[in-house]
Amino acid sequence: MTRRTQFIVLGVLLAVLAAAAFNFYRTRYSSEDVTPQALSLDARFTPLNVDNPALRLDILKRFLALEYKGVHRSIFSATLPPPPAPPPSKQPVIAAPAVLPPPPLTVDAKYFGYVSDMGGSHRRAFFATANNEDVIIASEGDTFMGRFRIVRLTNTSADLEEVSTGRRATLTLEEPGPNG
Repeated sequence: MTRRTQFIVLGVLLAVLAAAAFNFYRTRYSSEDVTPQALSLDARFTPLNVDNPALRLDILKRFLALEYKGVHRSIFSATLPPPPAPPPSKQPVIAAPAVLPPPPLTVDAKYFGYVSDMGGSHRRAFFATANNEDVIIASEGDTFMGRFRIVRLTNTSADLEEVSTGRRATLTLEEPGPNG
């Protein structure tokens, strides 16, 4: 579109706008229709039917004597108010009997040595029974004496777990005596 065509279109649009504004204001403020809005509203007003329009001072005093009994806190603070105190219980509190912890786990064997492969990643432990007649060789994860599982083997201790209860015990490495 050329510059001249743009000016022609702009002129036509301004003329249409001026004609619409003139028509709007001419019909809105015409001198023929002069009826104030206030007169029509006053004519339709009917007061309420009230037997005694006097002020009820007894009700007003009751409302003025009311006090807020809710939580008092600042609406400008982001912290929460403390929780309300629990109501006092009427039933006496009965303490539960104390639960005794299970007795410590006793293992009828002693840890007297270990051997590992060249990389040191796989270890086997040597356990002797209480009467020193049987020697048990087991690695981590193995179960021996029918009820103990080896959890971890180190150079100085063996951590054991009882399979049935999950209780744990640690056996320390015992050096053999002078008699072997």
